[in-house]
Amino acid sequence: MKDFMNILRRFIPPYKSRLILNFLYNILSALFTVFSVMMMIPILDIIFETSKEVKTLVDWSLNLDAIKNNAYYYVTYVKNVYGPGATLLIVGVFVIFATMLKVAFAYMAAYEAVYIRNGVVKDIRQQIYYKILRLAMRFFSDERKGDIMARITGDVTEVENSIMSSLDMFLKNPIMILVLLISLLVMSPTMTLFIFLLLPIAGFIIGRVGRSLKKVSREGQDQMGVLLTIIEESLSGLRIIKAFNAEKKMDARFNDELYQYRSIMNRLMRRRELAHPMSEFLGTIVMVVVVWFGGTLILGKNSELSGPEFIAYLGIFYQIINPAKAFTTALYSIQKGLAAMDRIDMILKAEITISELPNARQIETLQSEIEYRNITFAYEEKLVLKNVSLSIPKGKTVALVGQSGSGKTTFVDLLPRFYDVTEGGIFIDGTDIRQLKLHDLRDLMGNVNQEAILFNDSIYNNIAFGVENTTKKEVIAAAKVANAHDFIIETENGYDTMIGDRGSKLSGGQRQRLSIARAILKNPPILILDEATSALDTESERLVQDALENLMKNRTSLVIAHRLSTVRNADLICVFHEGKIVEQGTHDELIERNGRYKRLHEMQMF
Repeated sequence: MKDFMNILRRFIPPYKSRLILNFLYNILSALFTVFSVMMMIPILDIIFETSKEVKTLVDWSLNLDAIKNNAYYYVTYVKNVYGPGATLLIVGVFVIFATMLKVAFAYMAAYEAVYIRNGVVKDIRQQIYYKILRLAMRFFSDERKGDIMARITGDVTEVENSIMSSLDMFLKNPIMILVLLISLLVMSPTMTLFIFLLLPIAGFIIGRVGRSLKKVSREGQDQMGVLLTIIEESLSGLRIIKAFNAEKKMDARFNDELYQYRSIMNRLMRRRELAHPMSEFLGTIVMVVVVWFGGTLILGKNSELSGPEFIAYLGIFYQIINPAKAFTTALYSIQKGLAAMDRIDMILKAEITISELPNARQIETLQSEIEYRNITFAYEEKLVLKNVSLSIPKGKTVALVGQSGSGKTTFVDLLPRFYDVTEGGIFIDGTDIRQLKLHDLRDLMGNVNQEAILFNDSIYNNIAFGVENTTKKEVIAAAKVANAHDFIIETENGYDTMIGDRGSKLSGGQRQRLSIARAILKNPPILILDEATSALDTESERLVQDALENLMKNRTSLVIAHRLSTVRNADLICVFHEGKIVEQGTHDELIERNGRYKRLHEMQMF
């Protein structure tokens, strides 16, 4: 219950006004529930001819005796004037009117609860997505993509289905139960105190079973994350699975995890399905004991209630059973939702490690140089870069070469602060990049990666991605510089053509030229190229290389390349090996040194 209340404290405040209205409507609904049942007393009195003749009207007050006296006065008056049959009809009309108000206020309370429920779920989804976009890349290196997808989809749905669907029960049922118990206490303190002794025992039994649900639910949601990971990997690697005839292997892997999920969900569902029969069984026991105890008091002439009043008392008590059963069912459901919320909080409460200082400085452009000053970086305990220093003057092109895993990509990823250095610092115009506004820092840079990252949108929107207030003319101009305009106008709808998931409707060279056009439109002073041509055929590479040369004019460029032929004109070539720069110079200088670069060059020439 404490965890549930913490969730409400986190997400309910924006809906306080709706919550207050819901509270008021639920109170009114509960009061009219009591009133409609209490109206049965004079009906029973008339039927069994036990009604008291009241001839005197007393002053109205918040006193049970005064209310009963005046109610029976009017019943007596109507019965004497119109007869018992007409009296029954009139009292019945009051019952109908009270019931109408009861259900109307119940609907109005539910109406407000629906707004709160859907608003809270929307806020949770919004916060998760906001947080994902701002978490450091390191977080996603440690997490399975499928598990993150499971939290955004399945876990949020579970929160909606359990916690939020139970919200109405928790807003309505406690109020209903409280009002009804107060009514019972007023009618017969002795019997109600006896009920107070019975209810905690039933609640304890139900609570013991409900707590076991949370652990099993957590296991089920973790297992769903594993299943989604396999599905995501299978969709991404479908070509390889088919090429290596690995369908049976993937089937077996998926089925193993699926059987585990089924086993976990069987345990979970069996325990959850226990909620209704258990609460009904315990409710029946309590009802029988109450009837026995109350009947004993009435038969022994020791009860505060008459026969008709005792029947009305049981009617009010019976009104408690359904909300109490729904309350216990909600407790079971909430345990499942709390497990999902724990997994969601692993994202919502994750630390944003790449943060911006409160007094961060603005920067508009690169004035003189970028300097890597004695930087060291490690993933967990593994050193990737070791005391590396490099100065990159404005307008120069620096190429980074070396074997895979030597630290090249990490070196350039540190510049836009996808990660932060472990030791040392990176400086732009003498200012540590950690002291700059994050948005301004990244606005200085354009990226073209080995895998062109495009979105399932139009060609126009992919080129204009991240650039505000651009025009069609500027987009076309960028596409022309990137050698992309000709193939774009040949597509079905030109710049409005949808390119499919990750640009699947385009060739590799076309995708790459779109990403170059995007960088050209952004017009950044600093350019980062990570293996931009390595996955292309010769003809596409030539077109992309021409586009890159257009892009790199008058810009400070960091170029990662395995094909040394693409960087021989760079102003400076840095050779990485095991996290260090072991050689640097121009192409000709490095060839003359007869070192690692020359060996790499000769291997490629061969």
